[in-house]
Amino acid sequence: MMLHVPDVLSPDQVREMRAALEATQWVDGRETVGAQGAQVKRNRQLPETSPVSRELGATILAALARHALFFSAALPARFVPPLFNRYEGGEHYGVHVDGSVRAVPGSSQQLRTDLSCTLFLSDPEDYDGGELEVIDTYGSHEVKLPAGDLILYPASSLHRVHPVTRGARVCSFFWLQSMVRSDAQRGMLFELDQTIQKLRARLGECEETVALTGHYHNLLRLWAEV
Repeated sequence: MMLHVPDVLSPDQVREMRAALEATQWVDGRETVGAQGAQVKRNRQLPETSPVSRELGATILAALARHALFFSAALPARFVPPLFNRYEGGEHYGVHVDGSVRAVPGSSQQLRTDLSCTLFLSDPEDYDGGELEVIDTYGSHEVKLPAGDLILYPASSLHRVHPVTRGARVCSFFWLQSMVRSDAQRGMLFELDQTIQKLRARLGECEETVALTGHYHNLLRLWAEV
């Protein structure tokens, strides 16, 4: 399941982040991937240990904690702290798949990467190219979202970033381990939760919404790993 999650950050938050990122030092993005990824990756990133990266990442995670749609779709258990990248002057990232397990910087903790997240910090009209292309069972899907919006997709998907031929594409990217490992089960829970919300908005709390909410939580209880 791919999901566009709008309005994770406000325009003011985006402007503040962009200003902080413009004032910091970027490094070669190949420093943070393995040998296979380094062959197709051409971009720049903030170091994982950068104080700016940690501060801005904490702001993003706090915003996501308040975002009901994101929580409903992802059912997050743990996050890799958000990272930041920049593409310009033809930089790109060829077709690749994300590693299945990642270490959490600064700790001995590791997590399973169930879902990938890209949070756009540049508006589409600020650059040419730079589409995120996700390749799955149903074909290829190109994504280029407004600044402050996020795309959520299975980390098992092949994907790439097309060359940026004008301007600069600045994003945050990160991974999470979900309470529900299966993408199919997570998708069913998401659809059920969204249906309950729509019925509650239309009918108010009633016998049917209470019953469906009970089914939702019983399924989550059955499938969740916490």
